[in-house]
Amino acid sequence: MDTSTEFPLDPNICYLNHAAVSPWPLRTHDRVAEFAKANLHHGAEFYPQWLEVENNLREQCKTLLNAGSTDDIALVKNTSEALSMVAHGLEWKAGDNIVIPACEFPSNRVAWESLAKYGVEVRQVDTRSTDEPELAIIEQLDEHTRLLSVSSVQYDIGLRLDLVKLGQSCQQHNVLYCVDAIQSLGVISLDVELIQADFVMADGHKWLLAPEGLALFYSRPAARKQLKLHEFGWHMLEDLYEFDKPDWSIAKSARRFECGSPNMLGVHALDASLSLFSGIGIESISRNIFNNTSYLIDKLDNISDINILTPRSATRHAGIVTFDIPNIDMQSVHAKLMQRGVICALRGGGIRFSPHFYTSNNVLDRAINILAEEIK
Repeated sequence: MDTSTEFPLDPNICYLNHAAVSPWPLRTHDRVAEFAKANLHHGAEFYPQWLEVENNLREQCKTLLNAGSTDDIALVKNTSEALSMVAHGLEWKAGDNIVIPACEFPSNRVAWESLAKYGVEVRQVDTRSTDEPELAIIEQLDEHTRLLSVSSVQYDIGLRLDLVKLGQSCQQHNVLYCVDAIQSLGVISLDVELIQADFVMADGHKWLLAPEGLALFYSRPAARKQLKLHEFGWHMLEDLYEFDKPDWSIAKSARRFECGSPNMLGVHALDASLSLFSGIGIESISRNIFNNTSYLIDKLDNISDINILTPRSATRHAGIVTFDIPNIDMQSVHAKLMQRGVICALRGGGIRFSPHFYTSNNVLDRAINILAEEIK
């Protein structure tokens, strides 16, 4: 594939910030432009065709996750909304506890901490000072644990967890299992059946190369039934288009979490972006990303005093490489990199580079050279 055509980025920048917000592929730009033009000239004349795109998107999400059915997929605003639906959908009692890693992104911490008013304890586990973070997490599960919630890949230093091992332990302890997959979907394959997850959620605007404002939310049927609903509207009804029917029931499928009209613009965009992944294949994409992260780690190792915070093992990281430099103001270094067109993030006390599959070695080399110049 000609990535220069699909990703015609400004040649003056080195884009290494896919773990934050990604550029769109050309096909996504074109689909959004086509959708806008259709709205401009035809309004909702083609709404039936739009619904076909929505159905296709659900199929793509099902395939991406190896879900049992499209009925298990809801399309919601973002990861935080999905996490909140789980947190405030379950029935809690005083003394219940939830286990999470200690360095989670706020979305996967605040949602659970908001349950303190019900007497729910949030146990934050140190996963950084051990070679077996899964064991440290599992040791915190007990008879009062209702739910384990983890990021598949930590947002700051990029620590990747063994989701299968955690899922097996949750099954053994009869604990619900929730996975924030925003830093792994689009990087590595994720099989919800294999990891035995009850809930998985992820926005499209990071590694899936789509706009902000639309996320997928997977729920296992048995777990889905445990969630109380707090939002109601026409789109979450079982008899979706029977507007004049006085009696109503909630949809059995995950559509029950979609109370109102869909984000059709976002649907078209995410559908276009996911077509790129289905066309290339996640295995090929993953291989390229790992080649890029390995290349970055090797190059950073050649710069004196750089301390790589990301685990080096290929089983322990995904698309993120985070580093710091002792006795240097990393905030200042980050600002200088941004000024010179190296688009990256300040995370975990260091600088986070996150290249995608299409990122060339030339871009990586230029970023490394600029970094070396700025820290001399």
